[in-house]
Amino acid sequence: MNKITQLFNIKYPVIQAGMIWASGYKLASAVSNAGGLGLLGAGSMYPEVLREHIQKCKKATDKPFGVNVPMLYPNIEEIMNIIAEEGVKIVFTSAGNPKTWTSWLKERGITVVHVVSSVKFALKAQEAGVDAVVAEGFEAGGHNGREETTTFTLIPMVREKLSVPLIAAGGIATGRGMLAAMVLGADGVQVGSRFAASFESSSHDKFKQAIVAAQDGDTYVTLKELAPVRLIKNKFFQDVTALYAKSPTVEDLKSLLGRARAKKGMFEGDLEEGELEIGQIAGLIHSIKPAAEILHEIVNDFELAKKEVMTNNFCF
Repeated sequence: MNKITQLFNIKYPVIQAGMIWASGYKLASAVSNAGGLGLLGAGSMYPEVLREHIQKCKKATDKPFGVNVPMLYPNIEEIMNIIAEEGVKIVFTSAGNPKTWTSWLKERGITVVHVVSSVKFALKAQEAGVDAVVAEGFEAGGHNGREETTTFTLIPMVREKLSVPLIAAGGIATGRGMLAAMVLGADGVQVGSRFAASFESSSHDKFKQAIVAAQDGDTYVTLKELAPVRLIKNKFFQDVTALYAKSPTVEDLKSLLGRARAKKGMFEGDLEEGELEIGQIAGLIHSIKPAAEILHEIVNDFELAKKEVMTNNFCF
């Protein structure tokens, strides 16, 4: 067992990201049942909806699972209390200061992991007492770090400074990507986009088809003045681009974005006006499959790639 499988008591060091509008109890329990770590995405759930998904997840799996909590959440105290009340043992925090909740969670016997996009914030998370860190590169879908550091450079830089277990994220959807991340110093990987295109993902089928159809260059990071977000280039993206040509203010950008733009795209299936958050690795996703099959493909591909590295194929 490696550090990640030991920390979470799972079979494979593969974590399914807690994505908004994708990571409900069906996806989280399917991944956990298959040997990975499933995460519920609290970022798109009202508090009582999260409680319902936690309770359903507990019924759907007897394996470990966790909750991803963006700390910018307006109902953060209620969310954290629900997590503790329901006996969730693993929490991934993001988009905020890890010092705010890490001690509170650990006092209640909860394993805490924080998501970062730089060496600086990885060290801050470690100082806050987290049990592990997710270092997410700029390839990732959804909200990104402002540093624009790619996974291939971020992981070894974080590994050089960090002593707690390290999970790599951003641009990982295959076993070969997993092997590359672990060679660079990661103890495990977090996979988002690939699981968004699964049968159990709660995202709209039209969004899943858009993921499959996406090719190299079809995603872009924009709205950096608000919160950098990687999304598919659709009509909404073109509207944003047209607004930038007019040197907009932050208020202009907020006005265009409006409310529930991500829900409109990813959950309701509006491929024109919605925000379609997905990673660059979508260009390698060619089908929608059961989550368990996706996980096992990643693990088998990892083992095959590892054997290939040991053969003459990679010798000079």
